[in-house]
Amino acid sequence: MRDSIRDLLENGLREEVYPGAVLIVAQGKQIVSLLNIGNRALVPKHLPMEKETIFDLASLTKPLGTALACLKLVDQGLLDLDTAISDFIEPFPWKDKVGLSTRLLLNHSAGLAHWKPFYRELMRYPVEERKPLVRRLIMEEPLLEAPKSVSLYSDLGFMLLEWIVEVIAEQDLSSFLDAAFYQPLGLETLYLDHVTIARYKKERFAATEYCAWRRQIVQGHVHDENAHALGGYSGHAGLFGTAQDVLTVASTLVGIHGGAASELLSPETVRTLFSRQSIVEGSTFALGWDTPGGENASCGDLFSSNSVGHTGFTGTSLWIDLDKNITVIFLTNRVHPTRSNEKIREFRPKLHNLIMREFGYG
Repeated sequence: MRDSIRDLLENGLREEVYPGAVLIVAQGKQIVSLLNIGNRALVPKHLPMEKETIFDLASLTKPLGTALACLKLVDQGLLDLDTAISDFIEPFPWKDKVGLSTRLLLNHSAGLAHWKPFYRELMRYPVEERKPLVRRLIMEEPLLEAPKSVSLYSDLGFMLLEWIVEVIAEQDLSSFLDAAFYQPLGLETLYLDHVTIARYKKERFAATEYCAWRRQIVQGHVHDENAHALGGYSGHAGLFGTAQDVLTVASTLVGIHGGAASELLSPETVRTLFSRQSIVEGSTFALGWDTPGGENASCGDLFSSNSVGHTGFTGTSLWIDLDKNITVIFLTNRVHPTRSNEKIREFRPKLHNLIMREFGYG
């Protein structure tokens, strides 16, 4: 398996799909393949990719951060997924959003827009005023569709979920997750706000894009503009970690899903987290996670229907086949030095298909 996968990764490097990558393939808790290739930075100087490179996980923040926080609150008896968010936020003057629930936000079925360039407005204000402001701006945005009528992937929904976690847990999302998950698991997985970032040398991180408005190559800072403006992270983006960190979270959830006793979450809750919802016909979304479906799925054609995963804009992905007990973590810095490189869209399915064939599937 190792040679064929490395050959494909090297081909991706030659074709400039990414400057560098780290790949973990695991069966159960056993790592079958752990490979690093290329560079974690090209500009201003070449730095080789290392297995311990810290990546901006981008939208993997949704399943590995925000969704976990919400389901932890469910386990603690503090949150019912179907309770209207208006029950937690007072005052609540936004009549068109009274019926929105945590489940709808986690499932991308709330009818909210995908993305808005809030950072342009936010940067005019002191950092401590920006999260309250962006939440008001999101609530004032008209819904694109009626809730439960269509599946619309939305960063805005997860920015609101951070708010819900803060209100119920009475602490910020980063602190809640650190205490509830990351510290107990012994992880370096972290949210980098403008304070914690000073503890790390930026050379440890995979570089991302040259940002015109920040006038620098982004390395050791969050790539997502809105998350950056909000102090370094929000509910939709801002989580950083190594490939091993991602595997630790993934394998822990898989174990709990299979019935392993854990103080982190109950098996029933993890099964709910991984279950495709029946809210919108044809939707592939679970709760904070996606499932296989449609043409050109990032996990390829050979993952079973009982699989969950997600991708991140910076070039990251995680897919878990719950039937075959196979986990694939593929972290790249494909946006370095520019986001215009989208070759990974075609490369990811090829990689996942090859991995599954090496296991004898397909």
